[in-house]
Amino acid sequence: MTKKIKTCLYFGSFNPVHIGHTAIAGYLTEYTDIEEVWFVVSPHNPLKKKETLLPGRDRIYMTELAINNHHKFRTCDIELTLPQPSYTIDTLAYLSEKHPHNEFAIAMGEDNLYTLHKWKNVLDLVKLYPIYVYPRKEAFKPPHPLLEEILEKADVRFVKAPLMEISGTFIRKGIKAGKNMSYYLHPAVWKYIQEMNFYRK
Repeated sequence: MTKKIKTCLYFGSFNPVHIGHTAIAGYLTEYTDIEEVWFVVSPHNPLKKKETLLPGRDRIYMTELAINNHHKFRTCDIELTLPQPSYTIDTLAYLSEKHPHNEFAIAMGEDNLYTLHKWKNVLDLVKLYPIYVYPRKEAFKPPHPLLEEILEKADVRFVKAPLMEISGTFIRKGIKAGKNMSYYLHPAVWKYIQEMNFYRK
């Protein structure tokens, strides 16, 4: 029997992708049993207010620039092609069927872990897929009975990745204010943002 490739799905708007994202992905492949990280570029998080996003094709392209053919990283555009709104359980069901040689898991920040009680079919999700959780400073665990049940049943694996406080919001605001945000972005991504005049308005 062929050994399945342990693949972690890293969901995000990547608006834009930055060094914090790739640092977390690198930690997962270097310090855990994860063999690959797929950057799943999302159209819109159903649990967040809809903000102005760059078109999916631009965010996909920037993510490809950032991972730069890294053999353990891959860009995945599946959520941009599935019916909207996109939900994690549907994406994983589709990918599991299409990629039977991959054993999928989910990567998320600790803040998102404590919103699992709001997710679609979450009890089915946590039975099937382990969750790798990286630290977030603003994480707050609300008292909620369903959340407690979920966390009891879930295969949650906390990873001791460095705390990353860089955010897409911080970068977008900085660019709009005319700041040099190249320190937080991969050089090719920063170059593309400047060429396309993104986030200026």
